[in-house]
Amino acid sequence: MASQRTILTSRRLVKVFGEDAMEFLQNLVSCDVSGVNAACSSFGALLTPQGKILWDFIVFAEENTNGFLIDVSADELDAFARRLSFYKLRAKVTVEPVGETTHVIAEWGDELPADKPRDPRHPDMGVRYVSSADVAKTASETAYHAHRIRLGIPQSGLDFQLADVFPHDTDMDSLNGVAFSKGCFIGQEVVSRMKHRGTARKRIIKVSAGSALPAAGSDVFAGEKSVGKMGSSQDTNGLALLRLDRVKTALDAGVPLTCEGVALSPSVQEWASFTWPSYD
Repeated sequence: MASQRTILTSRRLVKVFGEDAMEFLQNLVSCDVSGVNAACSSFGALLTPQGKILWDFIVFAEENTNGFLIDVSADELDAFARRLSFYKLRAKVTVEPVGETTHVIAEWGDELPADKPRDPRHPDMGVRYVSSADVAKTASETAYHAHRIRLGIPQSGLDFQLADVFPHDTDMDSLNGVAFSKGCFIGQEVVSRMKHRGTARKRIIKVSAGSALPAAGSDVFAGEKSVGKMGSSQDTNGLALLRLDRVKTALDAGVPLTCEGVALSPSVQEWASFTWPSYD
């Protein structure tokens, strides 16, 4: 497939810079920012002390500085910047939103630029980078989301609501979003416990149908029992946040999975570090 490029207008940037910028972020967020540079970004989240996702984002290095640019939902820009500032205390760091003239760019397909960082969640997502220069779009943001959905990559606000789910629920542990070995960060104890005990029961997985899928937020049923919610979709392909144990029990018993009367076929992404629960 020929490469495609779009400006993600639904995303904005927060700048974090200063003498203590790396240590400041490293002690807060779920990802490892120590290796972030011009060729490598990082996917992560700021969690509550109870381990739920307040904001998810991608962290970039800012060119020619020791600072970082954090790619977050445009709707959450100010709230995210305020929360980071709240944690500053005596750290020598400045947090500020970046103007709208600096854009988040996504490119996917073949013949991608070698000098841009890969999307840290999955190689097939393509490259994702920040630019203040004019960029020629060859695709729409809708086409980007169709690509994301085909790969089974969740996005907050579309596939799950912030402050409502754990990183494991949104597959962040399979998408390089949690650095389990880096040491402490907010919510780390809860997230590590979920990993070691294998207690995550909800997951975002792919669903498909023979017709257009219902809107995000619609209830998914196994028979008459609710087992989750629809997320984003494009035509007959979509994502859903489901209780895998309940879905597996229903499927094994021949009970159909439906949403707004549409029959769903669920499948776990090929890149996932989890699978259907086993009851052998």
